[in-house]
Formats: sequence, structure tokens, C-alpha cells
Amino acid sequence: MLVILPDRSGYILPSDPISIQELLQSFGYNPTTVIVIRNGAIVPEDFTAAGDDLIRIVSVSHGG
Repeated sequence: MLVILPDRSGYILPSDPISIQELLQSFGYNPTTVIVIRNGAIVPEDFTAAGDDLIRIVSVSHGG
């Protein structure tokens, strides 16, 4: 599985299944500040990534 972080650095992880929530925690991201895209589709925290998935973590900017 390839994980691309907001700074565009990439990490190859074992293909073992992992929840998106666990993945975000392992990289130190708060789920309320990012969007996770798995194979081109936005996914919620309770989805699972594994195998040849491409995971892209994108920072969200918001303001008032």
C-alpha cells in the first residue's frame, strides 16, 4: 500500500488491512483536519485499506 502525505512524501506500508482511523493515528493526523482518498474516492475513517491501495491524505483548510 502506498500512502501519500499532505507534504507529498510517500510511504510504502505492508499490505495488511488497516482502518483509515488507525492509519491516520500512526502518522499523527487528526481526522477532522484531513480528507482521505483511497484509490481516487474519498473514504470515511471506518473504511479499511490494504493490498495495492493508493491512499492520499489531503489537509483541509477552513476559516471564517
